[in-house]
Amino acid sequence: MNQYLQDKQNDFESALNFFKKEIASLRTGRANPASLEEVKVEAYEVLNPLNAVANISLVDAHSIVVVPWDKSVIKAIEKAIIAAELGFTVVNEGDKIRLNVAPLTTENRQELIKKLNEKMEKSRISLRAVRETVKNNIEKAFEAKEISEDDKFRFIKELDEFSAHKNEELKNIRDRKEEDIKEV
Repeated sequence: MNQYLQDKQNDFESALNFFKKEIASLRTGRANPASLEEVKVEAYEVLNPLNAVANISLVDAHSIVVVPWDKSVIKAIEKAIIAAELGFTVVNEGDKIRLNVAPLTTENRQELIKKLNEKMEKSRISLRAVRETVKNNIEKAFEAKEISEDDKFRFIKELDEFSAHKNEELKNIRDRKEEDIKEV
């Protein structure tokens, strides 16, 4: 792997990791604690991530239980989950909150797949931007006579192959998530 590609390899990985994190919150037909990662709870006069004020556990394929560390914040947790509009049925049981995951309708599934494709497109744009940066660096090195013309073409070919591999990885991640969404 050439040094220009090596310098930006972390940027390619960052784009993939960002996509994985983004789609983790997309709901599937099963309960998934990751769907609560973006929920912020106003507790102790500060916005806190839900997992900082409560334990989140999976009871079965269709329900999640949220048990606050401090029972005085249970109302704030309930309010935050409802405000996040995640599509859960929220049941406050006094000392814990039970979230029931309603089965997805065909319309819900299609909407989620549409969101998934939008998120993938944003990630592809990020990958393209990193590729362009590397390509520009290679061309600048050629113009500055730091590398030969043969090296330039070899490095660009290597970059194209690497980019195609990363795009294929992105597509595979998307396809797996789509299967999860379509699963009844």
